[in-house]
Amino acid sequence: MALQEIPVTRPTSRDVATAAGVSQATVSLVLGDKWRGRVSERTAAHVRETATTLGYRPNLAARNLRLGSTRTALLVVPALTNEFFARVYTGAARVAAAHGFGVVLYPSPDGTGPARDPFASARAAIDGVIASSMAAAALDAIGGDDLPLVMLDSDPTAGRAAAHVNLAMTDGVRQAAEHLLGHGHRRFLHLAADVDTWTFHIRAHALATLLGPTTELRTVRAALSVDAARTAMETALANPTERPTAILCDDDVLAAGACKAARRLGLRVPEDLSVTGIDDLGLATAVEPELTTVRLPAEQVGEHGMNALLAVLEGRPWTAPDIPVHLVVRDSTGPAPA
Repeated sequence: MALQEIPVTRPTSRDVATAAGVSQATVSLVLGDKWRGRVSERTAAHVRETATTLGYRPNLAARNLRLGSTRTALLVVPALTNEFFARVYTGAARVAAAHGFGVVLYPSPDGTGPARDPFASARAAIDGVIASSMAAAALDAIGGDDLPLVMLDSDPTAGRAAAHVNLAMTDGVRQAAEHLLGHGHRRFLHLAADVDTWTFHIRAHALATLLGPTTELRTVRAALSVDAARTAMETALANPTERPTAILCDDDVLAAGACKAARRLGLRVPEDLSVTGIDDLGLATAVEPELTTVRLPAEQVGEHGMNALLAVLEGRPWTAPDIPVHLVVRDSTGPAPA
């Protein structure tokens, strides 16, 4: 099919149809991603190529008014200062763009609680919500209880969510614990995030279940900051008779604080004290020694979250197993001291 040149400043769908040698209805089907089973793949590819060549851009305002949809998703996260959630956004935005959607971010201004009223009417501004369990409190401020909701890293048996996207967190904790047990560690300290949310509860439960009667387990809580973790660990490690040989941290930020506390107390990592984290942020390789940690594929979380929302909006069931995670062994762990 030959491409005819249409001398227009801003091409319309009719111009695309004329240039491609097809009907305007065919152009609407292809550019609206509703062509499967009605238009051949060859024709669909030709229409898309023609539209790109002409520089065609759809009139989104008119399209959304016609469809009763803004093709916009709201991603609710605690804060973008945390690299993990920035990666979640990257994954969600990538899938959204491939389906003609946009993603609006709604982070908490202080990283711990919800912001206020992002929209006068959520229903008028967005088609659905993807929310991290760590920012679930923000949903009350958003309102719009009838909006489709996908929850990330949250209790699959609770809440009004139409779909859940979870990481295989229990397996990640198991990998870290078995790694340390294999190095002969029997005295453990769990440096837990002082945040009341399901994702951290499940880590604590998994660890308590995995470590048997031949081991010791103590829990210390700290806010999600390096300084808070360092302060908590300086106190917890001060008494040599109660000192663990391994610290399992709820995330890499806490692990960095634990390593700082060890150095201030004259302890060597990993010769005197092994430390593990969870996330595998850039921080994990910025500290010295580099951190053994459970890698969480954050971009995949965002991708699955957006795919789940698209399924819900289209009336399709969303069924997917927990996203696998795996332990990355670096230099912050080693054999238990004799």
